[in-house]
Amino acid sequence: MERIRTESERLVYLTELTGMRLIGPQGTRIGRVREAAVAPRDHPRRIARFLFGSGRTKFAVRWDQVLAFDEDGIRLSDENFTPYHGDDYHLLLTKDLLDQQIIDVNGRKVVRVNDISLRVALNGNEQLWVHEVGVGLQGAFRRLVEGVLPNRIIRDVQAKMPPNSIPWEACNIVEPDPLRRLRLLISHDRLERIHPADLADIVEELGTDEREALFETLDEEHAADTLEEIKPTVKTSILHSLDSGRAADILEEMDPAEAADALANLEESAREEIVSDMEQQPAGEVAELLEYDDDTAAGMMGTRYLAHSSESTVADVVERLRGQDALLKRLTHVFLIDTEGRLAGTVPLGRLAVARPDVSVQTLAYKQTVQVGMDTKHDEIIELFDKYNLYSLPVVDDDGRLQGVVKADDVIAYLSPEIERGL
Repeated sequence: MERIRTESERLVYLTELTGMRLIGPQGTRIGRVREAAVAPRDHPRRIARFLFGSGRTKFAVRWDQVLAFDEDGIRLSDENFTPYHGDDYHLLLTKDLLDQQIIDVNGRKVVRVNDISLRVALNGNEQLWVHEVGVGLQGAFRRLVEGVLPNRIIRDVQAKMPPNSIPWEACNIVEPDPLRRLRLLISHDRLERIHPADLADIVEELGTDEREALFETLDEEHAADTLEEIKPTVKTSILHSLDSGRAADILEEMDPAEAADALANLEESAREEIVSDMEQQPAGEVAELLEYDDDTAAGMMGTRYLAHSSESTVADVVERLRGQDALLKRLTHVFLIDTEGRLAGTVPLGRLAVARPDVSVQTLAYKQTVQVGMDTKHDEIIELFDKYNLYSLPVVDDDGRLQGVVKADDVIAYLSPEIERGL
């Protein structure tokens, strides 16, 4: 019999595999494939088991029992089959992947699986390796006409359709079941390379269980950065679904103001439970911020900023900046305070960068610093940002002591819901 040799024909689609004949060494027809399973711990791509049988009784064909794949079906070396009982270490392609949501880390979006292509690999015997995940029209078409048209005709028609698929190594599977997620051993490192704002968009497309699964996978720092970018209603849902200890670990990595905003819409009992699981210092800061009205400067301000003595030199401030990686990501100004903690001036980071180390920072400060009180309303704050083109606005108490800073992104976050309502 002539073997199939073209590159495109060395691909087998899952929709073709299910229903393919299993042929014994003497040419006997054993059954038809009903399911295929990958064992990620053993091999991330190779089909480890081909399942056949009907009803609750299923049998498994191991990958090393396969001799070859041809037009008649799958040719086997022997007929030593074992009953298949659901194995938690196996990923069932039809059951666990078809119609499921996966994250396309290259496209930075959530897509739905329509079909899976499998590549015939020669490694002693012929094997099937997962090649790509079909998420476009081709896969949907194959699913629609599966069992209705011959495979040859299906392939001729699909060749005229635009392909849309994702390489298997670029897929991240999000499983609601934590145990299954650990057993899959499919790396989630690529998720942590995605910008938090893009990852937030992905999270918002996922279902509740999948969101929880993803946040259980991320490290606390990346989870915190992502949570800050997520819409308030989704943010509340995520915190509600997480274990209070896990939620506390994530919130500790956030700016206390962002953490307070995230907790604001939770029920009081849930909010108190999470805060009680946080470390003492961030818990105290968050609890204090939760007491302020959202539409005041105190409710909008953040408490992570850099304040330094007005008697310092540029070298002193620069030394203080070293190792402040988390703070530097959003830092635009250094705030100067006197010995009583009162605001004494504001220095742009750019001026520090070009000044000599021995220069007094006081000489680099703005002559006048725009500032607001704790009870200043949001509309006045927005007006000041617009009028003076501010990036940050210090907030002081009645004695002039610096209490926090409202930043441009705080204003944008405040305005975003209003902008959406106006669209």
